[in-house]
Amino acid sequence: MPVGIEAWITQIPPITRGWLVLSVLTSLAVQCQLVTPLQLYFSPKSAFINAQPWRAFTNFFYFGSISLDFVFHLFFFMRYSRMLEESSFANRKADYFWLLLLSSIMLLSLSPLFNLPFLSSSLAFVPIYLWSRRHPDTPISLFGLFTITAPYLPIALVAFSWVLSGTWRAAAGDLAGCLVGHIGWFLRDVWAREMNGGTSVLSDSPVVLLVLLFLVF
Repeated sequence: MPVGIEAWITQIPPITRGWLVLSVLTSLAVQCQLVTPLQLYFSPKSAFINAQPWRAFTNFFYFGSISLDFVFHLFFFMRYSRMLEESSFANRKADYFWLLLLSSIMLLSLSPLFNLPFLSSSLAFVPIYLWSRRHPDTPISLFGLFTITAPYLPIALVAFSWVLSGTWRAAAGDLAGCLVGHIGWFLRDVWAREMNGGTSVLSDSPVVLLVLLFLVF
């Protein structure tokens, strides 16, 4: 079994794999009471005024306690992040990391407006949204119950998350992710093509990031 799990993990592209592993380890650390969610959440005051900068990173890897909602978000983020990294960002891991980094910065800026201490599920919706816009004709079966086309996938997942959690706050986080995903899609697929006439620093990663990721991976 360990060999099978190791082989499955190594087949996941590097950025998605790193994100998945850190997310699982973070939730396990909380479950084992090695850390508490109070040490992981983000707020501008705690992160920048109280000199706890790690909160700007740890909040993106905590999907909550291990539960059905945890499995739901982790499964869909891993599935569509992997598909996006293997298709649109094949052999372009620096560009994919740059997309997630810029999206993270935007979500941190929006966090006080939405009152979101954890932005993991919000960031997870960015690759889901971008993949859905880049595959508009792809049919998707949701839980074997009904079939939709890809552009409706984020809406369906937001609605399901709302029903699953029973509170609008979970949907607010997912909607924030859809908003940032839409901005990322517009800058990369619409603005670069129709307005700018090519790529820009908002769509292609800086060279230094490419070098750093090459050294890491």
